[in-house]
Amino acid sequence: MDAGHRLPHRLKRAATARFASGVLAAPLCFLMLLLSAGAAGAQADRPSRPAVKGCAWERVSDAGVGLAAWVQRCDFGNRRIDFVFQEHALAARFSDGGAPDPLVEVFSLNPGESPQAGITRIYRAHTDAALAARCMLVPYGVGRTPPGARHYAFVPNAAYRNELKAKQSPNEVGEPPCGDWGVAPDGIQYFEVRPGGKARKLLFVRVGQDVPLFDEMTLRPLAP
Repeated sequence: MDAGHRLPHRLKRAATARFASGVLAAPLCFLMLLLSAGAAGAQADRPSRPAVKGCAWERVSDAGVGLAAWVQRCDFGNRRIDFVFQEHALAARFSDGGAPDPLVEVFSLNPGESPQAGITRIYRAHTDAALAARCMLVPYGVGRTPPGARHYAFVPNAAYRNELKAKQSPNEVGEPPCGDWGVAPDGIQYFEVRPGGKARKLLFVRVGQDVPLFDEMTLRPLAP
């Protein structure tokens, strides 16, 4: 990742992802970066990859938000980056101003609610109803998944996908087809759940185009 540039809030558009049978194909550059970072599984007490030059890993947690994670505190000379908890999110904060960018948002499941139902509820709460009706929830297989976790994303249904293909320009990267909380055409974002965990939480994770400054393999929802 170019450390001199701000991490994206709603993913910057650079590399086109493709749909195959309704499932997003992996952005190749991102997967290569992950493989180069090492294939060993993450553990709760340490990050899963080396820190970026100018950065150092630190473990952060917030019982109110309900999340623990390893994040990087960075000093690039003309810019410093760290992470803070705000409202219900883990957010990247930049020394040169601007509001912190929420990159991992935490939501509680309702009593008796399944993870898939909770994901659908959160997605619909943030998405135009007409657009949400044209998208469907599928397992998301891009990048790495922590042990015990499952990833999901909303993608266009068959009719909507065919409509998008008919209008697609090979020279342009379009808007997110299912809105800002659906699959991204140029980066990685997904819902994460842990069906067997004690914490009745779900996460919405914005990884972006490049290996992020938080460790997506060490996100740990916390039980109340």
